[in-house]
Amino acid sequence: MEQRTLGRTGLKVGVLGFGCGDVGGLIVRGTPAERERAVSRALEAGTNYFDTAASYGNGESERNLGVTLRALRVRPYIGTKVRVPPEDPDTAGAITRGVEASLQRLGMDSVDLVQLHNPIRADGSRESGLPLRRVLDEALPALEALRRQGKTRFVGVTALGDTPALQTVIEAGVIDTAQVCVNLLNPTASVTAPAGFPAHDFGRLLDRTRRAGVGTIAIRVLAAGALSGTASRHPIAMPSVAPIASGADYAQDVARAQRLRPLVDKGHVASLMEASIRFALTHPGQSTVLVGYSEFAHLEAAIAAIERGPLPPAALEQLQSLWAEIAGRKEP
Repeated sequence: MEQRTLGRTGLKVGVLGFGCGDVGGLIVRGTPAERERAVSRALEAGTNYFDTAASYGNGESERNLGVTLRALRVRPYIGTKVRVPPEDPDTAGAITRGVEASLQRLGMDSVDLVQLHNPIRADGSRESGLPLRRVLDEALPALEALRRQGKTRFVGVTALGDTPALQTVIEAGVIDTAQVCVNLLNPTASVTAPAGFPAHDFGRLLDRTRRAGVGTIAIRVLAAGALSGTASRHPIAMPSVAPIASGADYAQDVARAQRLRPLVDKGHVASLMEASIRFALTHPGQSTVLVGYSEFAHLEAAIAAIERGPLPPAALEQLQSLWAEIAGRKEP
């Protein structure tokens, strides 16, 4: 598997990361045997970055990941996340307590990466978001203090919120990584999309992270499963998922995904899932692409997609045409 440098961290990471979240659910709700089989296969293929968070499964993702790694006697790169309750005035205390609790669940003394999980807002007026000044003046210094204490090697953010605020954080020179939503339903983070395309504008964040030396981790690559092109959910997956940085709801995302079927029909890819993963690799600023899994077959399919590399120019050219068609048509 291709290895890329995770920004200024200098870490060499496989371009396919292992998402341990709720959406796919394998690490949260899979059996111990299923978890061990999948993690072992991912490591064998070259995946060496595993992404979890305190909020995934109410801590079960961290617990189960720690148990699985100890059973396999392996220690890949681990990243987790901490969320600050916006109503809590003690930002540093909330971050310290959150990270300590995560380490306890993981059964580790330290991790490689801790990321702030809150959306970053210009003024923090919206629910769950932290205002930019609070992030810069309180949250990131608290994470830096944990780094000095040896609890984490690097710090980062989940790049959700207000675009100007995110740009300010990325260009401030204080974070090592950013998680950016990139998928076929939200191309604006990485490529030029037609005017009117129904997606959130992340201001070409991948270009900005690259210039700033910030390692970029692609998230929501499959739009929570919508890019399978079907509305059905795997029994182990979350039964319903709110879209992030794509359409208004999951059904709308599925409908848009179905309009991308010509990529498969023309022979560019074998499936929309393959197209989605390979699309996320196209930007040179991308370090690793997180994919979550519900079963072992999903992991094998992701590995196969990664091995085929970024989408070729002909596929990208057709994508531009398909995006233009989507932008020009009314919603179903």
